[in-house]
Amino acid sequence: MYEFAVTPAITQLRRPGVSISEVAPDSLAEELGLEVNDRIVRVNGRGVRDYLDFRFQTAGETEMELVVKKANGETWEVELEREEGEDFGLMFEQIVPRQCANECLFCFCKGNPEDARPSLFVRDEDVRLSFLYGNYTTLSSVTEDEMKRIVEQRLSPQYVSIHATDLKTRALLLGVDEKRADISDKIERLLANDIEIHAQVVLCPEINDGAILEKTLRDLAAHYPKVVSTAVVPVALTRYNTDERLTRVTPEFCRRTIKQVEKLQKEFRKNLGVTFAFLGDEIYIKAGENIPSRQHYGNYPQIEDGVGMIRSFTNSFESLIKKLQKAATSAVPADNSAAVVSPKNVRTHQSAIVPNERKPDKNQNGNPELLYGTILTGEMFAPILRGQIEKLNALLDSKLHVIAVPNTYFGGDVAVAGLLTGQDYVAVKDQIVGNFAIIPKHTIKSDEPILLDGMKLDDLKARFNVPIYDMDLQDLIDKILALAA
Repeated sequence: MYEFAVTPAITQLRRPGVSISEVAPDSLAEELGLEVNDRIVRVNGRGVRDYLDFRFQTAGETEMELVVKKANGETWEVELEREEGEDFGLMFEQIVPRQCANECLFCFCKGNPEDARPSLFVRDEDVRLSFLYGNYTTLSSVTEDEMKRIVEQRLSPQYVSIHATDLKTRALLLGVDEKRADISDKIERLLANDIEIHAQVVLCPEINDGAILEKTLRDLAAHYPKVVSTAVVPVALTRYNTDERLTRVTPEFCRRTIKQVEKLQKEFRKNLGVTFAFLGDEIYIKAGENIPSRQHYGNYPQIEDGVGMIRSFTNSFESLIKKLQKAATSAVPADNSAAVVSPKNVRTHQSAIVPNERKPDKNQNGNPELLYGTILTGEMFAPILRGQIEKLNALLDSKLHVIAVPNTYFGGDVAVAGLLTGQDYVAVKDQIVGNFAIIPKHTIKSDEPILLDGMKLDDLKARFNVPIYDMDLQDLIDKILALAA
């Protein structure tokens, strides 16, 4: 039996097996009579808990027996043969996250307004989502059954929130006792079985900084290359975080941290050949320091944790400017094959499935007025984006404007674009100029057109006098290239 990561009161038992959400036409699954809402319960006598189990247990098998619970209540035993590598043609239900049993001092869920979208209060601690999407776990809530699964199914890499290798400090940060906070045996077990780890430190001033941070980074670097990288990101406090033990991140604190970590980075590059420990972009921006070079970040192992994202963006946009300059004297390739963009979804494993991904609005394509409008972004990123857009305007004679949108919903230190909400956008609507407005695509739920404060995208669009388009960097670069061609 698969253990749950936590044991609060359970009001509903999970049905066995994994539910089918889609059957491809003319596929093996359709030939077998499998249908949407059927549940695959067993494969060759082994229980199936989710689609990862199904993929693991069917991988490389050409002869097998499935036990299927049909939607009408019937139980089928299906014997089949398939060609080597033949796909079943199945899509499955999303994995429901297993929940965290910690009481982390800085947990972002504690900084949410009461009316925030319900999913923002879900504290996941799930090794499957760590493997699939790069979600961090602390491992303190992970059960023996889950540890066995990581090793057996090779769920590597795992993304682990270490925060501190000093046990007393880690226990304080996680809000648990020291025995529970101690994951040294789990880490050793994973590394001994060649499971790679990307580590994270959420840096809290006066708690896990200074000498404790140095110890943490040295301890983790001792396990390189199996501990592949470590991200050090600043704690983000909203106006709802009231715990007196937490101290806000200041520019001076960021400057001290950069100075301290740079010494270690030089040491790591000399001894390991890689930077290994990376600071979040926000630390450099708050400190008023330059973002490191492209070479500093290697293959951007922690970019989706806000590490190297600014460098990747500026390099990509500078490449776009050079391409457009060249296009002034020669034709732009029809397929835009030379476009350079920032890494995208680098932590999402190829086995991950995001069902029902929302498609872009059709009316976003081919609109010649997209060179006169407004781009909305967070206060932290706005100066950097504005600098690049000004270069673009000078080159193309375009009229793109950048607005730094204050985050009034979360408040506090929150200034990143990804946490902007519908009401934040509405608050600056009178500042919009031009024929359209662009908002960051990642402020909208990936599988549903809704924002963090629960406002629907259609409702947001209805409050503006110009069209609203949600785009990421790739979309913006593609659009500029198409219009400039």
